[in-house]
Amino acid sequence: MRDHDKVAVDHDEDSGIAFVRLDNPPQNVIDLELLLDLKDALDEMDTDDAIDAIILGTAQDVFCSGADLDEISGLDAEEGNRWLTAYMDTVDRLRDTGKPTIAAVERTCVAGGNELVMGCDLIVAGESATFGQPEVLVGSTAAGGGLQLLPLIVGEKRAREMLLTGDLLSAEEAERFGLVNRVVEDATTDDKAVKLALDIIENSSPQAYRMMKAVMKSWTNLAMHHREMAREMTAAVWNSTEFDERAREFLTNEELDPRSFTGVRPK
Repeated sequence: MRDHDKVAVDHDEDSGIAFVRLDNPPQNVIDLELLLDLKDALDEMDTDDAIDAIILGTAQDVFCSGADLDEISGLDAEEGNRWLTAYMDTVDRLRDTGKPTIAAVERTCVAGGNELVMGCDLIVAGESATFGQPEVLVGSTAAGGGLQLLPLIVGEKRAREMLLTGDLLSAEEAERFGLVNRVVEDATTDDKAVKLALDIIENSSPQAYRMMKAVMKSWTNLAMHHREMAREMTAAVWNSTEFDERAREFLTNEELDPRSFTGVRPK
């Protein structure tokens, strides 16, 4: 398997389980290079018959802090569309594979990170993990499936609250809302994810697993079809004065003015 700069891959041949870990220190922000590395690694894993299950984890202290604001705030509308297409393709790669996919989450898992784990079949979270879609606080939108998958998973009203306020969920709250499958002690997340993967590998019919996963994906696709609108909308937002200002304020730790509204207009 090829080496990648921003994801680390580890395949245990005895168990058939492969880890793909986000590795973009210090906060594991999502940039275009990470997206391309992750999709390439997932492509290889999907076609490798020696791999029976995939665990999405982290090589850093946090799982993922969302998109790289430095990178996306410098994009024009066309570049933003290309970035978002790569992002959506990566989330789809997680959803498309017939192999079991489990996210092992510790600490921060927000914005794009939360959208990545929603693309997995199951989520195991450390007790200190936090989840959410706080894009609205920096003038962006949830473009990688948050607007579509989150309402299906936690319900429309809870999703509206998370998306429109930017409030985060604790691991316990995320489990109660149905976003997370299991909450475990910190530092045991990887081991518990491996145990869950082994339970599936050793007991579930691979053919039946693939078929049921495909059928479940088919009805969630009804919502995902609307992502094209979200992509165009987000590209326009990223190319606006308001997003530029709010992203800069966030990156420089300035105090955000919640009532400052300049509108979605070109820079």
